[in-house]
Parts: sequence; C-alpha cells; structure tokens
Amino acid sequence: MTTSDFLLVPDSRSGLYEGGVWTVAVVLSDYYPYMPPLILFMNQIYHPNIEETSGKICLDVINENWNPMFSLMNVFELFLPLLLTNPNPHDPLNVEAGEMMLQDKATYEQRVREHCQRYAKPKEAAAAPEAQCSDGDASVEEEEDDGSSNEGARREPDP
Repeated sequence: MTTSDFLLVPDSRSGLYEGGVWTVAVVLSDYYPYMPPLILFMNQIYHPNIEETSGKICLDVINENWNPMFSLMNVFELFLPLLLTNPNPHDPLNVEAGEMMLQDKATYEQRVREHCQRYAKPKEAAAAPEAQCSDGDASVEEEEDDGSSNEGARREPDP
C-alpha cells in the first residue's frame, strides 16, 4: 500500500473553488490499478460530494465504475476538476451542503467561499515544482510532509 499527498490547485474555470489549494491524499492498494485509489481531501472543503470530516469523496467513476485503464492523471486532470465544477446535491456525502445547495444557493456559495478562505489558502512555498495539467483544469504538486499541522487539517489516512 502506498500513500502520497498532492496539492490540487483549481483554475479559473473551477467556479466557487477557484483560488483554493487542497492537499489530496492518494492511497494505492497493492491491487491498483485493478482497484481504485482512495482519494481524501486532507484540508476541509465544503462540497456536497465530499464528506466534511473525513475528506472522502463520492464520485461514481472512482468509487463504483473504476476501470484499470484510468490513471492518476485522469483523477487529477478530469475527475476531481469535474467534481469541483459540477457538484451533485442529489447524492451527497455532506447532506447539509447538498440540501443548502438545493434550497438556498446564495448561502451555499457563501459557505463554500468561507471554507476556501479559511482552509484552502495557497501555500507560501512548495517543496516540489508545480506540474500544470495539460487540460488546464488544475495544477497538481506532490507535497512533502513536514509534520506541521494546519487548522482544518485532517488525520493521516488509514493504510
């Protein structure tokens, strides 16, 4: 089993999540690519399809319809950017966010912006050089764990 952390930096087409930076843990089982990776947002994000306390995502293409032909590039260039731009409030892990998105969109959007400001601030300096994804949807950097703690950060993923 392998665990790596990456930075997800959505671009201007990412709507409400533009300007945020999230550490995303990727856990690969010994059976990868035949089994999907476990993807966890390590700092808080307010999104109907991302569980607020654990960071687990609800995305069929990763959780239920995974194909061994998919790669981590698909996850970071396509699947996660689409998750951010097209939340599905009808199949929420974060029920509060899903209901708020459906019933009071303005309050939902304000809550997303508040979470981005509080928990997803860009890092001052990154240890590894940034790798821009080819489709421009997000930047991804592999991150070194320096042991420091962040407000809003989650625990390490279970192996």
